[in-house]
Amino acid sequence: MVFYTCGPNEAMVVSGFCRSPPVMIAGGRVFVLPCVQQIQRISLNTLTLNVKSEKVYTRHGVPISVTGIAQVKIQGQNKEMLAAACQMFLGKTENEVAHIALETLEGHQRAIMAHMTVEEIYKDRQKFSEQVFKVASSDLVNMGISVVSYTLKDIHDDQDYLHSLGKARTAQVQKDARIGEAVAKRDAGIKEAEAQQAKVSAQYVNEIEMAKAQRDFELKKATYDLEVNSRKAESDLAYQLQVAKTKQKIEEQKVQVQVVERAQQIQLQDQEIIRKEKELEAKVKKPAEAERYRLEKIAEAERMKLITEAEAEAESIRVKGEAQAYAVEVRARADAEQMAKKAEAFQQYQEAAIVDMLLEKLPEVVEEISKPLTEVKKIKMVSSGGSEVGAAKITGEVLDILSRLPDTVEKLTGINISQNLQQSGKLGQPLLSV
Repeated sequence: MVFYTCGPNEAMVVSGFCRSPPVMIAGGRVFVLPCVQQIQRISLNTLTLNVKSEKVYTRHGVPISVTGIAQVKIQGQNKEMLAAACQMFLGKTENEVAHIALETLEGHQRAIMAHMTVEEIYKDRQKFSEQVFKVASSDLVNMGISVVSYTLKDIHDDQDYLHSLGKARTAQVQKDARIGEAVAKRDAGIKEAEAQQAKVSAQYVNEIEMAKAQRDFELKKATYDLEVNSRKAESDLAYQLQVAKTKQKIEEQKVQVQVVERAQQIQLQDQEIIRKEKELEAKVKKPAEAERYRLEKIAEAERMKLITEAEAEAESIRVKGEAQAYAVEVRARADAEQMAKKAEAFQQYQEAAIVDMLLEKLPEVVEEISKPLTEVKKIKMVSSGGSEVGAAKITGEVLDILSRLPDTVEKLTGINISQNLQQSGKLGQPLLSV
């Protein structure tokens, strides 16, 4: 036993022992007994046929040639059609099957062409194709062949009949086209004129509306500008007024600050005066009073010594009256001399103390005046052409300030330092030991 298979595009027919009627299998498998059974194959492929009908006279006697394309195949799914195909085509090749189907289709195509006019075939190809498909299918189905599709491919003739039909139709179409174009141009001209008229009218209306709108805009803008300018002027005036008020307040604050600063300066000056007075009292007045007290005590001791000596002298001469008179005279003279010495000592010491204190402080004053020069690192001098330039100019300025000190001291204390120095013999001595 042999096992056979076939694809979906072919069918197998098994005949012989135990195979009556023969078994037909499309796209399957079967067991075959060798020698007693026979297996044959038939193709189920689709066949494409080029159906040509040359110079066939139509119903009006006009010879034309038609070419159609048809697809046919042996139907394997229908047992009856497969059995009919096996009876007719088993053992034949695909070309032989195609030739039989082609002859059948061409005969039916020629028959349909003979019953139709050229115009019907040319204008209604679908109808022609349907008729050929219908008539051919009814015949081929009896052979086990089904027509899958049929399409009219080409129509031509040797007498230029189709060309003449085309010319007439072309002329008609051209005439209709010219008429239609003229009508279209006329209608277009009318429509264009109407559109132009409507456009002009609309333009005039639009310009009128624009003019009205512009007028209303200008009027409203003028009103708004007037209101805005008024408000702006009011705002500017209010701003200027506020600025003036603010400036006035600032000036008042500045004046108040200056008043406070002036009051503070006056207070500081008063405190400085009090400090200077206390310093002067501590440095001059107190020492002067102490010195005066010392001189008074010395004068009192001298007086007591003179009185004692006078009394002793009076007692020695043993003349009571003269002694008493002499004692009174000596005592009076001693008292007068003591008072004169006290006054002279006090007067001289007051000026001397002040002069001595000033002389002690003069080196410090000179040091403070010349101190900026010791801290200067770099000096640039510019000459105007009429004065000296150099270190002599700077030292001259310092010496000029020092030469004015006696006048300044005399204005502050009322004491002439130069005169006191001349009287004490110190005018020729140097003031500074720098």
